[in-house]
Amino acid sequence: MILRSKPSDSALSSPVLSSSENSLQNDHSTLLGRRIHIPGPVRHPVRLEDAELELSVQAEREERVTWFIWGLVFAAAIGGLLFGYDTGVISGTLVSIGGDLGPAELSAFQKELITSSTTLGALLGGLAGGIISDYTGRKPVLTLANILFISGAIGQSLSHAIAPMVVSRFLVGLGVGLAACIVPLYIGELSPTRLRGRMVTVNVIAITFGQVVAYAIGAGFEKRPGGWRWMVGLGAVPAGVQLACLLFLPESPRILIRQDRADEARRVLRAIYAHASEQQVDKKLEVLRESVHESVAASKQDGFWEKLRSMGTVPERRRALIVACGLQAFQQLCGFNTLMYYSASLFQAVGFDNPTAVGLIIAGTNFLFTLVALKWIDRIGRRRIMLWSSPWMVVGLVLAAVSFYFMTRSTNGYLVDGAQYSTTWSAIVLVAMIIYVAAYATGLGNVPWQQGELFSLSVRGIGSSIATATNWSGNLLIGATYLSLIEAITTAGAFGLYAGLCFLGLVFVVCCYPETAGLSLEEVQMVFRHDFGIMESDRLRREKRELSERAGMGL
Repeated sequence: MILRSKPSDSALSSPVLSSSENSLQNDHSTLLGRRIHIPGPVRHPVRLEDAELELSVQAEREERVTWFIWGLVFAAAIGGLLFGYDTGVISGTLVSIGGDLGPAELSAFQKELITSSTTLGALLGGLAGGIISDYTGRKPVLTLANILFISGAIGQSLSHAIAPMVVSRFLVGLGVGLAACIVPLYIGELSPTRLRGRMVTVNVIAITFGQVVAYAIGAGFEKRPGGWRWMVGLGAVPAGVQLACLLFLPESPRILIRQDRADEARRVLRAIYAHASEQQVDKKLEVLRESVHESVAASKQDGFWEKLRSMGTVPERRRALIVACGLQAFQQLCGFNTLMYYSASLFQAVGFDNPTAVGLIIAGTNFLFTLVALKWIDRIGRRRIMLWSSPWMVVGLVLAAVSFYFMTRSTNGYLVDGAQYSTTWSAIVLVAMIIYVAAYATGLGNVPWQQGELFSLSVRGIGSSIATATNWSGNLLIGATYLSLIEAITTAGAFGLYAGLCFLGLVFVVCCYPETAGLSLEEVQMVFRHDFGIMESDRLRREKRELSERAGMGL
């Protein structure tokens, strides 16, 4: 890669170049006696020894992932598993809870209240998580999230009325929001550049695996009296495991440097880059320290409210925020979590005898195709994988809408419990859902969680919090309105609406989302100086490939 000194935010918005930068704006640069052809203008000072040191870590060493990295990522991703488990378990719970919380079975409003209370908690937790972690570090926030998970899981299992159930679900939601914000941030800051996308995707895999586990447990306890209490209570187990793991996990090196603990940061980097030389680790630390110190200096100059305001006034930050929030909004507005929350109820109405088991098929599809994303997200790239998968989401949703339309013509467009529907159309609905979920898991289900890489360190926590809060706001809107929506415009109309929103999301990706695969966290910040940076990102990535090839040939 070309190693650049990271410009400050004020410098980013200035078109004026220093004399050293102007001297490098030509087609050929003489670096330490070697002439390297770099197409296009070079806008920042480049030193070959720095570039070669970075290349030796990335090109030769960085893909040799150690057990330390895998252990760290999987331990952190337990937070994602909890997120997924809670999302999946409520579907089976709503079917089997019966009258255990009152004299009568739950009404549609009470189901929406129980579901949306978690989402409201997650919205608040996600909004606070990144901001708090900028001051305390990532680990303390994860610790708090697990305490909330355990408290909420136990509270749900002991509930005998609507009110304590709603409060307990709210506590779980706070934990979900904190974990959803911090886990990808934490993993991204501890991952080697070339593997960052795949490492963050491990967290998404954990989310989908948690959903599979939830549906499997739900299928086992569905017919058992009071079995739903076991379903929600078992959520405390992985939270306890992660709480123990946190005793052994390191803090993010960027946070350690901010806290003047550079020696600890170097030890963490040494463990991450176990195959690198001492000189290479020192170079990583030097680059990181420069970036962090500039961020700290900016933070001292600008307080919290000034940084928050800058998210809307500084063009680079505003563009990054639009991209992050836009992706998170479309992830929810496409309607995926209606399947997670209400799939058992939906498949029961369609006519499947064991709706929770059918929901397990959907969750399993989500899990398997997230594994596909793990393999390809850094090779294909975030933008391209979104461009390939999103059209298939639209196809799946349109097919589902058409199927529901023809299936329910005999019941005036509505799914009616006890009605007999065509098994052919029911099967087509299931196939449509599988197509939709497979495409979602490959792209939109995981790419938005790469959000931390879009922001500079000084506002990474704030930006991630706002983006995560956007996600949960959309989740709250979808979860709280789905049952009311299908009553207003029918099930076919609801899925048609989701298809339209999904198409708008595809247009957004085409116009606004630059490719970030292969760029360091510091390099990503340079992209948004040039509008939404789609062409600038391509230029940077091409430049890195060419320099890497020349370094490999010894030029």
